[in-house]
Amino acid sequence: MVSRIGDLVVKSRNPDRLSRFWCEALGYEIAATDETGVAISGALNAPTILFERSNDSFGDSVLHLDLCPTDRSQADELERLVALGATKTDVVPSGSWHVLADPEGNKFCLMAKRIPAEPEDFHD
Repeated sequence: MVSRIGDLVVKSRNPDRLSRFWCEALGYEIAATDETGVAISGALNAPTILFERSNDSFGDSVLHLDLCPTDRSQADELERLVALGATKTDVVPSGSWHVLADPEGNKFCLMAKRIPAEPEDFHD
């Protein structure tokens, strides 16, 4: 047996706003909300992402996500993510990836590699 990632925890000043961005970006849905933050989830085999409310000052992220388009080109997905509120960073793209930041400045990569979409039963 092996271990699998069950949750990713992201500290956030505004979990509501950040969770809405990542729901749109990933096709996830809000799974739970309380005073500590917001949880979003996708397929049963995908990790839940918890946006934990925090007023702490944040430096560069220790962890970031690599996103891969499922049904469009990297250029088209880049345009879609920017329209959702992502910003391009000053990191020069490699051709195989772009470094972006979500609405709170957390960096993530958009890869050129396409992967299959989630199965039909993505949200049970």
